[in-house]
Amino acid sequence: MLDAPAPTTKTASPRGSHLVWLLGPALVAGVAYLDPGNVASNMTAGATFGFLLVWIVVLGNVMAWLIQYLSAKLGIVTGKSLPELLGERIGSLWGRRLFWVQAELVAMATDLAEIIGGAIALSLLFDLPLLLGGVITGTVSMLVLVLQGSGRQKTFERVIISMLVIIAVGFAAGVVINPPDAASVVGGLVPRFEGPSSVLLAASILGATIMPHAIYAHSALTRDRFVVRAAEHTTKRLITATRWDVTIALAIAGTVNLAILLLAATSLQGVAGTDTLEGAHAAIGQAMGGVVATLFAVGLLASGLASTSVGAYAGAEIMHGLLRVRVPIVWRRLVTLVPALVILGAGVDPTWALVVSQVVLSFGIPFALVPLVWLTSRRELLGEFTNRWHTTVAGIIASVLLVTLNVTLLVLIFTGA
Repeated sequence: MLDAPAPTTKTASPRGSHLVWLLGPALVAGVAYLDPGNVASNMTAGATFGFLLVWIVVLGNVMAWLIQYLSAKLGIVTGKSLPELLGERIGSLWGRRLFWVQAELVAMATDLAEIIGGAIALSLLFDLPLLLGGVITGTVSMLVLVLQGSGRQKTFERVIISMLVIIAVGFAAGVVINPPDAASVVGGLVPRFEGPSSVLLAASILGATIMPHAIYAHSALTRDRFVVRAAEHTTKRLITATRWDVTIALAIAGTVNLAILLLAATSLQGVAGTDTLEGAHAAIGQAMGGVVATLFAVGLLASGLASTSVGAYAGAEIMHGLLRVRVPIVWRRLVTLVPALVILGAGVDPTWALVVSQVVLSFGIPFALVPLVWLTSRRELLGEFTNRWHTTVAGIIASVLLVTLNVTLLVLIFTGA
């Protein structure tokens, strides 16, 4: 087991009666793994290539467990977020600014995916214009952010987790009603690609699964929740709780992401128009009825509302940690809302914009992941909670795999292969 649990003591036991009250930060960060970009990428992959990329979804979820655990541990042990620690270690002002620019672009790509996803869902449910749907999604997300900004961390977590339940039900219903062929699912676990389009979708799925802003956010979420509780709980106990928290969150997120791909591969493969969320919604309605289609749209709406709130939280933390500027989170929400509304108003195909946004996210992964693995391997920073050697090796392997996939994608794009 990575970073094996501490020796059993009364305070560190996962069976402690109060352990459940320490859960929550990973479930909030885990919403980032179920945003509209995930839906678009997994739906497109299943409808286009069937079960081919099942292995990418599974691999991405395994790597995500390790990455989110390391991020949470960093926040608990140091009492600082990853952006704060990077801001302290990047000595040059221009270095911090350049790092912030790429991180901010990633955050904006995240906001783009989530606002567009919420707008599409409102269009499917109530036939609203996309631009109006985007404004409504952004407004509701600001109301959710007010909870976190006012210091109501637990209330904020409960609202996001409630949306997570809605997301899970909405996206998993179709697979329960029309389950996939087990042999086909197993066959999809064999690593392979079929041309540059499948590589593009693989990068998109990984960008939507291992999201840079979730890495930044998780360390801040654990800092905000646990640092003030240091007198009540030992660090070992908090890390034990975090392992359970991350495991539960990623089990939910991984299952739902896989369900989305399997739904598309089973019921939508070869159906015209399913390369868009609107077309997929219509095809689901024709194949499985209006109830399942409505659940899908409701899940998409909850996905957009929850994930855009978490994305804005991450963006504010990135700016604070790297530029040492504290901008009210609601004002930052307004700034990053504008690009999404411009795209919606310009008539750009929303599903295409979602998939491309996830590719942008995939290129931001190394800038968050490599420093995370490096910092958590520093004994002078984490002391007894420094990564075990095999944890660091696993993090390095994950980093190399992700960077290699992104370089391959760039070569395929620029050579036209």
